[in-house]
Amino acid sequence: MPSFPTRHGLTPGTEFLDAPRAAELVGRTGVVACVRAIAQAIEADFIRWNDFDKTARTAAHSARGVIELMPVADTRPGGGYAFKYVNGHPSNPERGLPTVMAFGALADVDTGLPVFLGELTLTTALRTAAASAVAARRLARPDSRSMALIGNGSQAEFQALAFFGLLGVRELRLYDTDPAATRKLVRNLAPWLPQGLRCVPCASAREAMRGAGIVTTATADKTRAAIVREDMLEPGMHLNAVGGDCPGKTELAPEVLRAAAVFVEYEPQTRIEGDLQQMPADFPVTELWRVLAGEAPGRTSPEQVTVFDSVGFALEDYAALRTMRALGQAAGLLDRVALVPALADPKDLYAQLHPWLAPGAPMPAEAAPAFQHEAA
Repeated sequence: MPSFPTRHGLTPGTEFLDAPRAAELVGRTGVVACVRAIAQAIEADFIRWNDFDKTARTAAHSARGVIELMPVADTRPGGGYAFKYVNGHPSNPERGLPTVMAFGALADVDTGLPVFLGELTLTTALRTAAASAVAARRLARPDSRSMALIGNGSQAEFQALAFFGLLGVRELRLYDTDPAATRKLVRNLAPWLPQGLRCVPCASAREAMRGAGIVTTATADKTRAAIVREDMLEPGMHLNAVGGDCPGKTELAPEVLRAAAVFVEYEPQTRIEGDLQQMPADFPVTELWRVLAGEAPGRTSPEQVTVFDSVGFALEDYAALRTMRALGQAAGLLDRVALVPALADPKDLYAQLHPWLAPGAPMPAEAAPAFQHEAA
């Protein structure tokens, strides 16, 4: 990740992509094209898995939801550091807020300079769909053309278009406990119907899964749910479990995991947050990077049931941030913000106050007693 040229070699200006500009960028570039670019970046970074300093995200849980910080770093010379701030509050729509809101930054590890700051609410939806597609390319049957999409909320359009545009899925079997969410999804996908996409609203998760080669679950409720049970599985299914992403929140019954080959992003994190939290510590899983790097097999037979227990990992956000930065640069849509002060003398931080301070101004009288008390 290149640094910016400067008077001492660097300039502290930080490129910035806000939410309206991000929406414009994705609209002009195209959802499928953005997902494809992020998927390529995710795969490239996962293949370099061992170059990164990784850690599970830190989370602050409350009765209504969770707020998380997700860091990752490529500590090689010239590498980058990224973090994401993200929340998950299922009741937010009742307050007029998205369930998930996020922002993040890229920095140059050689200097610590933040080079890019961007929204990650829309971008997280794109990168989650991209990660799903990266996994399904290796884990789903190549002839899968029908996908059940259970949970038709904010993530659904992006999952649908990722699998339509990148994997050739043509039929979407849709179910949500809220029929309005399914109607919203069908309405938003209408422009793709003439291109061969078919939407089939269903009355239950079981009905949606019938005959589907791929099953994506993307529900929001923070509960220990068993939306998919073992008797709903069919030979050769690939399950893309997106919604179970924090302690106490699941979508798959334990028997489903036992019946399948299970793949994860970062095992220490998924054992805490994913559907995997229901299983014993020695339950076998394979990290996806090993499949992408050719170190482990993916699907081993047409009849095998596979599960991608996706909780979201910081390396995917690193890939998404650098992709959106590059797309924004190419489109001329990035602003520049003074997030870090520009100093003539890097050791004289106080100098930036000089234009605003009256020379020799006395201390305000009301501040003096408190100051003297503290000094004493």
